Amino acid sequence: MFSKVLIANRGEIAVRIVRACRELGVTSAAIHSEVDKHALHVQHADESHECGPAQAAKSYLDVARIVDIARKCGADAVHPGYGFLSENADFAQACADAGLVFIGPKPDTIRAMGDKVISRQRMAAAKVPIVPGTTERLDDDQAVRFAKEIGFPVMVKASAGGGGRGLRLVAKEEDLAAALKRARSEAKSAFADDGIYVERFVEGPRHIEIQILGDSHGNLIHLCERECSIQRRHQKVIEESPANRMTPSLRDAMGQAALAAARAVGYQGAGTVEFLVDRKLQFYFLEMNTRVQVEHAVTEMVTGIDIVKTGIRIAAGGPMGLRQSDVGITGHAIECRIYAEDPDKNFLPSPGKITAYRAPEGPGVRNDSGVLAGSEVTVYYDPMIAKLICWGRDRAEAIARTRRALHEYQVEGVKTSLPFHRRVMENATFLSGHFDTSFVETEMRAK
Repeated sequence: MFSKVLIANRGEIAVRIVRACRELGVTSAAIHSEVDKHALHVQHADESHECGPAQAAKSYLDVARIVDIARKCGADAVHPGYGFLSENADFAQACADAGLVFIGPKPDTIRAMGDKVISRQRMAAAKVPIVPGTTERLDDDQAVRFAKEIGFPVMVKASAGGGGRGLRLVAKEEDLAAALKRARSEAKSAFADDGIYVERFVEGPRHIEIQILGDSHGNLIHLCERECSIQRRHQKVIEESPANRMTPSLRDAMGQAALAAARAVGYQGAGTVEFLVDRKLQFYFLEMNTRVQVEHAVTEMVTGIDIVKTGIRIAAGGPMGLRQSDVGITGHAIECRIYAEDPDKNFLPSPGKITAYRAPEGPGVRNDSGVLAGSEVTVYYDPMIAKLICWGRDRAEAIARTRRALHEYQVEGVKTSLPFHRRVMENATFLSGHFDTSFVETEMRAK
């Protein structure tokens, strides 16, 4: 096992990794920007090091500086968490070149799965179902010709995309030119890469993903599925496990497809294979996230497997100590992402100081937070402040427990998404489990 791990992140995921390190007997070293010097993850870590000014590009995204800090503080390994540099193959390689273990997959795996066109090619070769569409980057003329060929509506997607950026739904031909321009511009700004491809729009899609774990000893398992269909601007806001309307045969088929995807790239570490599922229960590969995900906690709650600690053990070279037969689902878990944003103003970010903060407690309630009273939510970083995860013996109890916990939750000083989550937990369509990724637009927009 490592003696010291540098955590190249901030917020609730940095706190989560600190806790995993402490349980493993590993010293945790945090990094912080100038504005984060009093942040909660800094307070929890065994030590902390300043990594630059508030702007992420000059601090949490500064590869050379972070690697230098890791070496000077005596870290054996670097955990990237999610976001920031977590899926940056150059960062993973820089860590390896400096003699540091990157807690995650190999750089080649990150590189292959980070380009959506290349990943589609690899998945097609591995016989993993992909959404019908192109497996090559397209110029605008090619995109127009292909869209006409398969028929509208279509999705225009950034090859280097993720998190809903560089993504456009195009309903009719006359809107395509503008969508291509916007998608390329957004992709260039977000990923420094304006490559795009086109695929068929899946009607009434649900977003279901499979958690995977692979070690260097040839062991590869999946931890069943998560339903991630409640989204705003193509970004998840509520997740649950198990998925709604999941059958044993569909779970097995998706699990085997996820394992085939992982084998195709020699996957090691914790990761996720994401799928779209249509109304006929046909599923299609969407992307592979080569990192721990925000929503990993719901899987931990229903399987009892600590994904973060297992990922660290794998990176240290040990076997994961789990077989597929060890994996089962007990009960139901729901996660609500609590953002500092105003749901009544199209989820506009709400920066400011949190003047009061009281997290819910009680049976079956877990709150992964990156803030406390007095914390400042700045304009520099993602506005998520916490994740509320509630477990119940079945979905009905999980929802009832989530309602109760949301009622207890108190955040003052900034607007939050708490009112939105409270409305969702009372919504008849959500309660029925019969919803898709259009839920926020169709059920919550006017409410």
